[in-house]
Amino acid sequence: MVSLASVEKANAGHLTNFEVLDFLRIRGAKTDPMGCLGAVAASECKVYEYLLNTPACNQTRESVTEFANRYEGFKLTVADKQNVLNWRPTSVADVYAMVEDCGKRFSKDEQGGTQNEEERAKELLGLVNEIFSRPPIKQEDELEVDMKDI
Repeated sequence: MVSLASVEKANAGHLTNFEVLDFLRIRGAKTDPMGCLGAVAASECKVYEYLLNTPACNQTRESVTEFANRYEGFKLTVADKQNVLNWRPTSVADVYAMVEDCGKRFSKDEQGGTQNEEERAKELLGLVNEIFSRPPIKQEDELEVDMKDI
């Protein structure tokens, strides 16, 4: 991942949602359209508002760094890491959807021995749950809960 504080070359790599959100915060983006006047472009405020409704909203630089230091044993590609950071899996099914060829890659250990792929997916999910806060509840999720209570 590229640190926004040290970007020296445009288009040098992919940014996570957290990095974009952090950059927009530094630039002064706000959810109030009037608060954005002059500080940042209206489109940047829209992106900022969107990212506040993703798992990036409650990630910290420390939690992202901790994840980067601890995911090594899972053989994640750059795209896999970005998917996990951007969308924060909340179930084993999410892990399978976010990690390309998860079943094949998680079924072998570093020495080529056989492993239980579902257990490895659960381990990754456990790591994510340990490091990152739960993603925010969307309004439609709240409505579903309310409807079930009736």
